[in-house]
Amino acid sequence: MSDIKKELHEKIKYADDVIAGYLPKEEGLQSVIMDAMSYSVLAGGKRLRPILLMEMALSFNGNAEDVKPFMAVMEFIHTYSLVHDDLPAMDDDDFRRGKKTTHKQYGEAIGVLAGDALLNYAFETGIRAALTFKDKERALKALSVIADKAGIYGMIGGQVVDVINDGKEKSKEVLDYINERKTAALIQASMAAGAILAGADDEQQKEIEKAGLDIGLAFQIRDDILDVTSTDAELGKPVHSDEKNNKSTYVNLMGIGKAEDEVRRLSENAIDRLKNMNIDNEFLFELIRKLAYRNK
Repeated sequence: MSDIKKELHEKIKYADDVIAGYLPKEEGLQSVIMDAMSYSVLAGGKRLRPILLMEMALSFNGNAEDVKPFMAVMEFIHTYSLVHDDLPAMDDDDFRRGKKTTHKQYGEAIGVLAGDALLNYAFETGIRAALTFKDKERALKALSVIADKAGIYGMIGGQVVDVINDGKEKSKEVLDYINERKTAALIQASMAAGAILAGADDEQQKEIEKAGLDIGLAFQIRDDILDVTSTDAELGKPVHSDEKNNKSTYVNLMGIGKAEDEVRRLSENAIDRLKNMNIDNEFLFELIRKLAYRNK
């Protein structure tokens, strides 16, 4: 195992343990919803957003222990978005991360409620953390960024534009608008929140969000490529779902070759932007490159 693979494996395990520690106890008459939340969150995944949050905090000399609840916040929000994305009214997918999607496991009503619960619980977790954080103003600012990027001007806004353009041919400008919000916004939030919690100023935050935008778009383009080139077993979910749902993608618009070039360009742009801020985090840079060349 290469050094980056080993280190990433260790950080994913760390993030898994952190996130599991913030899940609610499965108790009460409504315990099925806690069970569905845990099922959704613990199904696996790259834990990219909590790891990015932690790495940005470390890059600004922050303490990993201090940002643990905010790592959970990011994964709860991300997971809720996947749970809702898989619903029959959205992408109608049966599998996610190699397991039945939440609505297939628990029924559509509990699937909807599990997503709702994860979003609300994310902010319950974040507010509790902010109340005890050493610099409450920074904690509230970080939560404000997360809320903005997850809401109608961020991820939800991107999802709305995607839904109302469903089945329509989209230009690159519209596709960028959707994916800057639907995919990149939570990556921006993770990176900016981690840096803010550790002391980054407003100008640094702006540069970090620009880097996060490039990373998010590169991530989405790679996702579009994998939907065409990967297999169900490799990806842990059905491939060709974009084609099935008649979705415009970067591969449709650019072709695989140009899409691959754009992934590389955006990823290196992001790394250069971070290096220009005097961030010295080789693991972070290698992680960005790994995301650009991933096969699942």
